[in-house]
Amino acid sequence: MTATVVAHRPRALIDVNVVLDVLQRRESHFYDSARVMGAAETGRCRGLLAAHSVATLFYLLARHDSPGAARVHLTSLLQYLDVAPVDGGVVQRSLALPYADLEDAVQMMAAASSGADFVVTRNTGDFLAGPLPAVNPAEFMALLDWPAED
Repeated sequence: MTATVVAHRPRALIDVNVVLDVLQRRESHFYDSARVMGAAETGRCRGLLAAHSVATLFYLLARHDSPGAARVHLTSLLQYLDVAPVDGGVVQRSLALPYADLEDAVQMMAAASSGADFVVTRNTGDFLAGPLPAVNPAEFMALLDWPAED
């Protein structure tokens, strides 16, 4: 990871895998992912979810638990995470990226189009060709904890 200095409260698009780490309490990833979600909830950063991620999360959470529980989780998340729009322009720019997985490309371009500074994901290698740095949750928290210069 290269150090990226952000002069404002950083905006981070949070990938589905980070959200699921917390909601499904995935033991090996929970701590760092929960710190990212906590930073968004407390306002240390501006957290974003791509619009299509809301539908993906609903599907996965409803399958894991119930549609009612999925709605409760998403309603709670959307109290402190903004939705990054996905429109035709985002999709067209996503198709131009050399990504093997279109969903990752849409995440990246939704983030870029929404003014995000980072994509926070556990799959940083899938995002190397994008216009924004992709960092894992521990790296993102290290950036947030970096002493600000006066």
